[in-house]
Amino acid sequence: MEIRKPELLLPAGSMDVFRTVLDYGADAVYIGGEAFGLRAMAKNFSPEEMAEAVALAHSLGKKVYVTANILAHNEDLAAAEQYFREMKEIGPDAFIISDPALFMLAKEICPETDLHISTQANNTNYGTFRFWYDLGAKRVVTARELSLEEIREIREKIPADMEIETFVHGAMCISYSGRCLLSSFLAGRDANRGACTHPCRWQYALVEEKRPGQYMPVFENERGTFIFNSKDLCMIGHIPELIGAGIDSFKIEGRMKTALYAAVTARTYRCAIDDYFKDPELYQSRLPWYREEIRKCTYRDFTTGFFYGKPDSSAQIYDSNTYHRSWTYLGTVEAVDDRGRACFPQKNRFFVGDRLEIMKTDGTNVTAEVLAIEGRDGLPVQSAPHPQEPLKVMLEPAAEPGDILRAEEK
Repeated sequence: MEIRKPELLLPAGSMDVFRTVLDYGADAVYIGGEAFGLRAMAKNFSPEEMAEAVALAHSLGKKVYVTANILAHNEDLAAAEQYFREMKEIGPDAFIISDPALFMLAKEICPETDLHISTQANNTNYGTFRFWYDLGAKRVVTARELSLEEIREIREKIPADMEIETFVHGAMCISYSGRCLLSSFLAGRDANRGACTHPCRWQYALVEEKRPGQYMPVFENERGTFIFNSKDLCMIGHIPELIGAGIDSFKIEGRMKTALYAAVTARTYRCAIDDYFKDPELYQSRLPWYREEIRKCTYRDFTTGFFYGKPDSSAQIYDSNTYHRSWTYLGTVEAVDDRGRACFPQKNRFFVGDRLEIMKTDGTNVTAEVLAIEGRDGLPVQSAPHPQEPLKVMLEPAAEPGDILRAEEK
């Protein structure tokens, strides 16, 4: 089997995050429009923003994939036809689709655009891959329930020019291939049409039929139990095995995540992939750094999911639905003024005298001290009290445009 360097595919829920993942190492970005994607609560992209995003990515030799992966109802089809006609003018590189009706509409209206089959379509065997290939799909996203051995067998039994995309990092859904009905049943919001309320992360108790109103906790600890709450997938320590299985695109989950999450995951996987192809021993020697770095954004405890067999109870988190967050996102440097001050809107509060970390796109981190802060009105302040307040910050050493600033929580 030919060893191909995999694409690194990152999500973006806004233009700010889109620019960030391009800067920090993504080869391609998947985004959602204002309709037909499964992240209706993300900011998502207007047609004008999508056109801007596609133009920017193409100017850098990178790609944009647009999600249209809802399970459509009759009422969706006329609007979907119009949507694909709008997308034809914008020119993304591919659509990510799960519904056969939307697949056929996209194929008819946008024959020049590649078609990728979403993980929502339950793609669990090589026969399914061949089925979609015969219909014109270029790529299929594997179901998350597949092992590396199963993916390797799929690679061997599908056409060489068909691509395999697989999630390698991010939140895991409690339901098979993400086809969950909990949100529809408990909150009246359809996860399969982009409105999931994530009830798998809620706290649960039991009630007995003849004793209504008497709630009995399912004991794990004093805070209750979170019986559906999966750990996050993380495969940063298994890059060689992923490549050996023949996966063409490493996909990271998280269209509703922050720019810090996007930058950390993009840069860490970028470094890991590049290091491995440069020298497998270099990759092995840097494993501690990858593992330390990937924890510098919000995350739940990590699991390898189904890649090495069906996960057991250790893949669940039973005592909490909260994330670990040891580092705080302070902002992304937009410009540096003639005095060398970093200019950016503040995301979280920090103070003069703090020591923070400058996250560089090349994989290096620089510790810097905050020497001075100038607020919105041009006056010096010890800290800015308002999120999103535009600041001018003197750092030693100085930052550069595109750098991300973060601080370890005290």
